Amino acid sequence: MGYVYFTDEQKQRANAVDLEDFLIRQGEKLIRSGREKRLVSDHSITVRGNEWYDHAAEKGGCAIDFVQMFYGRSFPDAMTMLLNGEQGQAYRPSEQRQREQPKPFVLPEANSDMRRVFAYLIKTRCLDSNVVSVFAHAKLIYEDVKYHNVVFIGCDSKGVARHAHKRGTYTQGDPFKGNVDGCDPRYSFHYTGKGNIVYVFEAPIDMLSFISMDQNDWQQNSYVSLCGLAEHALLQLLAENSQVQKIGLCLDNDKAGLKARERLIGILAEKGYGEVFSLLPQQKDWNEDLKAMKQEAQMPEQEHSKQALYVMI
Repeated sequence: MGYVYFTDEQKQRANAVDLEDFLIRQGEKLIRSGREKRLVSDHSITVRGNEWYDHAAEKGGCAIDFVQMFYGRSFPDAMTMLLNGEQGQAYRPSEQRQREQPKPFVLPEANSDMRRVFAYLIKTRCLDSNVVSVFAHAKLIYEDVKYHNVVFIGCDSKGVARHAHKRGTYTQGDPFKGNVDGCDPRYSFHYTGKGNIVYVFEAPIDMLSFISMDQNDWQQNSYVSLCGLAEHALLQLLAENSQVQKIGLCLDNDKAGLKARERLIGILAEKGYGEVFSLLPQQKDWNEDLKAMKQEAQMPEQEHSKQALYVMI
């Protein structure tokens, strides 16, 4: 029996499909639910951009696994459906196929400059240019040559790259995001200081947003982006840095983030870490907080006065 191979570029395009538009074209009806849309046929499922979440099952993801789950399609069928009928390349496996070997970790080829990445991070995501420059000069952020993604590097204690998380820089629709094949989850994007506090985030941009909002002696502290919600990178940083005893959980202010906080607190308690505290963004995540802060700073003085008066009332 043969199988179908899809290229990384096809997978990237399929996973970036706007689910609201896709579902409408499939004849589904949606209703607004805050910043998201909810399926009329299944109120437990919400979509936003290329992301979905099943509140009853407490799981979610991007476009490909949504089509597999919601329509019961195989991976090749889901890909073809999202790509408007585009097919992958069919291969015929050998009769005695050996167990598939894990792919080696290879960093994406770097672009000759970082203009798109700097524009995306500083102008679109409102990150502080000095903070971005610190990580760029340390070669922990760069732009890949093929898709002009931002690549966030995670290194081990010897400075060897072990992890890379890619984030698309296109401003139309939700950008692509994902880890490079072969990553070691213990070494996702992070910064280690000499102080006794580590701040924990879901995504690299949230970590950089948090630092951008309060740069006072920020390099004394440690920061780690989980590139998801798994605990591996946090536990590795704690194992390698005995000076870190206080842990600030700065995950997203949503159902998944709140649930992950409870789980991480339990894991940390089992390992003897008692000084664990939570910091919640006012919006969904720290980048949205940063953008709101920048917009407020740009408001005319009269608007600030009106806003203050409104809050007081």
